[in-house]
Amino acid sequence: MYSIYLTSRSICPSTSVKSSRSKSSAFPVLPEAHGRVRDAIVACERCTRLRTYCTGIGEKRRRAYQDQEYWARPVPGFGDPRARVLILGLAPGAHGANRTGRPFTGDGSGYFMYPVLHELGFASQPQGTSRDDGLRLRKAWIASVVRCAPPGDKPTPQEIRNCASHLADEIATLRSVRVVVCLGKIAWDGYLAHLLAAGIIARRSDYTFGHGAEYLLPNGIHLLGSYHPSLRNTNTGKLNSVMFARVFVRARELAGIG
Repeated sequence: MYSIYLTSRSICPSTSVKSSRSKSSAFPVLPEAHGRVRDAIVACERCTRLRTYCTGIGEKRRRAYQDQEYWARPVPGFGDPRARVLILGLAPGAHGANRTGRPFTGDGSGYFMYPVLHELGFASQPQGTSRDDGLRLRKAWIASVVRCAPPGDKPTPQEIRNCASHLADEIATLRSVRVVVCLGKIAWDGYLAHLLAAGIIARRSDYTFGHGAEYLLPNGIHLLGSYHPSLRNTNTGKLNSVMFARVFVRARELAGIG
């Protein structure tokens, strides 16, 4: 069992976000199949409402980030192509991933999550502030069911369906995954919809979301549930770092990561 010495309070970075991030900043080099999926996600224009919202946020910018160029495009997943654990979130944050171009980077959710992943060996460092900050994942891949920031963090059912093929394509490239951790019910439902469409499960109702929920799927993949590390959950105490870490300790065990 891995030691958990993280406190239950939210964790913020000790260093400030760097001032300017160009869209020309290179993504990490990936195998060809991963690169094709990534490029298709970045170029996607399927959801007019989401594209308009993300572009508008990038043009207006939050006061703290006025000197930065927002990514303002669909956000692809990132991590270790040989990942044994897939971490699946809801969607990019308006001033987090929509600004930085990488999931859970530059906002409160990431400041809470990456210290836990670092403690448990999934991340090379405890902070994620930009695409070129040196953070790398080990045996893990992070993606989301919706790739554009939605107004109010609430994508429509059609927008989730529009993004489903991106999730399916990304999952198809992650051939070593043994565990999927869904952060929040929307991610859980989105992944179950993928399993249903792929013919892996017969009914979504057989799999009930909850923090710490665990199921062995018919294809041998282990499905785990966690509350989403959003500020509305972490600041209210619904989710703390010890609760969150326990899910990922279990993910390591089930994935056979020594």
